[in-house]
Amino acid sequence: MAMLEVKDLNVYYGVIQALKGISFEVEEGDVIALIGANGAGKTTTLHALTGLIPVKSGSIVFEGKDITKLPGHKLVSMGIAHVPEGRRVFAQLTVLQNLKMGAYTRNNKQESEETIQRIYKRFPRLEERKNQLAGTLSGGEQQMLAMGRALMSHPRLIVMDEPSMGLSPLYVNEIFEIIKEISAEGTTVLLVEQNAKKALSIANKAYVLETGKIVLRGDAKELMNNDQVKKAYLSE
Repeated sequence: MAMLEVKDLNVYYGVIQALKGISFEVEEGDVIALIGANGAGKTTTLHALTGLIPVKSGSIVFEGKDITKLPGHKLVSMGIAHVPEGRRVFAQLTVLQNLKMGAYTRNNKQESEETIQRIYKRFPRLEERKNQLAGTLSGGEQQMLAMGRALMSHPRLIVMDEPSMGLSPLYVNEIFEIIKEISAEGTTVLLVEQNAKKALSIANKAYVLETGKIVLRGDAKELMNNDQVKKAYLSE
């Protein structure tokens, strides 16, 4: 059984249907990429999975449990963390306070302190700026903070929405290296990303969304060589 099973998911914004019966699976340990143009339904898919918007019909099953109707805050303690589009750090809190917010479902103070040290090891810049207000960080540093905050909850599945958006090429490379490390350490990753080339280069499998439907699916490396994908998403 897959870690995450999405079946016939339909989502509406008012009378507009944003997702039209999409189905896909995420196997434990995989990096899965969702790619597509703006407005294809990628972010809507993640918001539906993490309880931020209601599902009209269909089902979402995580580790054998139906989570379709569960609110987002309950999913964190079940092992799902969300790194939202645009970072969404708490600008008026320090870096350290932001990280601690990510551990609100964990009751063990010592464990949280140990996790913070591990986050600092992975993101040395966060330790350097731990007493700095998050709103004063650069875009790349804020993205690292958003990822670190999500990792504080010890997720089994981490959902990332456009982690490279607005970042310099140097930071983009760094963020993708970190995603690979997170995966290598056993966390399953579901990645929505405009930079299709980068996403496909680190993913095991990928799904291509167009106007709320999955139009292509398969091995990420194979999709990278698919003429349709190349023309639509990989041309320079």
